[in-house]
Amino acid sequence: MQALQSLTISETIEGLYQCEAQFNNWGNRGQGPDFLYFDDDLLQFGQTLNVSLKAGNSDQLAFKGKISAIEGQFLSGEPPQIQLMAEDAAQAKRQTRRTRTFEQISDREVIEQIAGDYGLQSDIRLGDHRCPVIAQLNQSDLAFMRERARRQAAEIWIEDNKLYVQERQKRDSDDKALTLTMNAGLLEFGVLADTANQYSQVTVSGWDVQTKKKIAYTATEDALGSELTGQVSGSTIVKNVFGDRTDRIAQQMPLTYEEAKAIAEASFRAQARRFVVGKGVAIGDARIRVGRIITFQALGRWFSGAYRVCEAHHQFCRGPDGGYTTEFVVERAGLNDID
Repeated sequence: MQALQSLTISETIEGLYQCEAQFNNWGNRGQGPDFLYFDDDLLQFGQTLNVSLKAGNSDQLAFKGKISAIEGQFLSGEPPQIQLMAEDAAQAKRQTRRTRTFEQISDREVIEQIAGDYGLQSDIRLGDHRCPVIAQLNQSDLAFMRERARRQAAEIWIEDNKLYVQERQKRDSDDKALTLTMNAGLLEFGVLADTANQYSQVTVSGWDVQTKKKIAYTATEDALGSELTGQVSGSTIVKNVFGDRTDRIAQQMPLTYEEAKAIAEASFRAQARRFVVGKGVAIGDARIRVGRIITFQALGRWFSGAYRVCEAHHQFCRGPDGGYTTEFVVERAGLNDID
């Protein structure tokens, strides 16, 4: 579309993908100069917006959502512009706040119930351990689902009217792997390995009201499973250089041992994955999506290798210095070949 001036699609591991698009709103409509889009022919609230972008040698649907905001811009010396803001199907869940409780139920069953309330299919891969009580306290349905998913290190997103809640390592498959090389597709990249928020172990404690006993579980690097793939974790570096460092979490208040274990392991994985964080810019590619594994080459022995995308922003800007680029954030739990 020639009137398109700029476009941004934003994705994060929190779900609720967003799109902003700006169009020139002045031109010839057949009867002389006039506003182009101040009617309901093309743009209106609630209208579905589909955006396809270049993905390697083909095009790929990068965003599907409904228009939720429309802005007119009238700047000195420039033609009128119109800007659209759209959100994906998670938008309805952001706007509905509730206070309620669920009894003798698992997180998977709770989220399946919420998905059904919105007419969504679901693919929810969470543990089946049941909790005596799960409370939603003045939270939107989206915030509540995010909270429950985080307790099991899972992420939420919606595609094609289907709600997905899955642990990160189950979110991708090998056939989706993508390789980027510095100065050959990868335009800019900065990466930081930071031990400041790394711990050698995470302990979660609570209280079992039935047995009237304290609950406690301590998660260690074993919670990462196969994620390290031979790399050295921030946890190991902290332990070897600074000594044991324990993070104690009390505010989650698990009511069962299984719940304490899930929270401790999820918390350990979450902080461990933030040990090595990279931010980069690539030639625009719709395959760079949250959850995808990207292998980076030509970054040296410490920082080359596979990372997982946790944030992506697809941006188009018309003009001589514009074009289509993708800004992204990636993370992983370890460094290669470090002494």
